[in-house]
Amino acid sequence: MRAQNSTFIPNAQGQQSNIDTKNLTMIQDLLKQEAMAYKKCSVYAGYFADDTLISMANTAAAHHKQHFDALQNYMNSHK
Repeated sequence: MRAQNSTFIPNAQGQQSNIDTKNLTMIQDLLKQEAMAYKKCSVYAGYFADDTLISMANTAAAHHKQHFDALQNYMNSHK
């Protein structure tokens, strides 16, 4: 059997919780992608003159912010 690499992160109760290194890397990548998507949508909303397009860009930005927050909360629950 092959040993998995794990990062041990103490949780709120002081107990150690582990996240596989591969999973941690994937979550960090997703956080970066969601942050970038949020920033892009926010910038695009400022470029548009049409209210419908502004609303769509702001909705997309909020959607990516929700994803980012959910991932961040997951990471924080394993601290």
